[in-house]
Amino acid sequence: MKRKFLFSWYQTPRGKLLKELEAAFLQRAITVSCQQTVLQIGGLGWENDFIDCSLYKFYTILDVNSLGSQDARKIQAKAFRLPLKCESVDMVIIPHLLEFDTSRFQTMREIERVLKPEGIVLIMNFNPWSLWVRYHFLWEIKLADSWRGHFISHGRVMDWLKLLNFEVTTSSSFYLDEVKTKHSKAINPSGSLSATSYAIKAIKRRYNLIPLTPVTQEMPRLVNETSLASSPANTISHE
Repeated sequence: MKRKFLFSWYQTPRGKLLKELEAAFLQRAITVSCQQTVLQIGGLGWENDFIDCSLYKFYTILDVNSLGSQDARKIQAKAFRLPLKCESVDMVIIPHLLEFDTSRFQTMREIERVLKPEGIVLIMNFNPWSLWVRYHFLWEIKLADSWRGHFISHGRVMDWLKLLNFEVTTSSSFYLDEVKTKHSKAINPSGSLSATSYAIKAIKRRYNLIPLTPVTQEMPRLVNETSLASSPANTISHE
């Protein structure tokens, strides 16, 4: 399924409100400097609402159809086969791409590959349990396919990140009237019917094994009582 559903959703009154909430989240979540490399997978067209692409010299948008801000560099490629070197990116932003990607887990592996150690990933997805999302999605595709086959639950994304050695630092649920930010453990894994979408911020951890060196145990040496008594440390001066 194409991302046409995403862009049509943002044109609705409720979708415009959701876009404002997600833009506010991204403004707070993008903490890298202007000299660091930022990769956005999936163009939106309203990137200027949450970042000034002209200030970020290495801000790149990867999109099959070359969508996105005109001030950002563009790469036309597939998300599951990123044409980037290993550990070359400081932050990856994935705005509503995984639910429309048939190779989404391979895409996640590629993201882990290109991110530097301690690099940040920002993921935004629709909530599969949202009645509003379910209704509009089914209306858009005219009941041609199952909505469960595309949208990804919050719990599943958390499992993927854990498997790839990411540490989740922030999870946010976006409601149509407010945004509630909590620690990841505070969010119900089953999702909420009232939340339209959610976002996750995670850090790539790199754990290096410390090699164990063999310990050689020596037999304790025996010291006779005479040598201890004559040692300088045990000699008492009488003055």
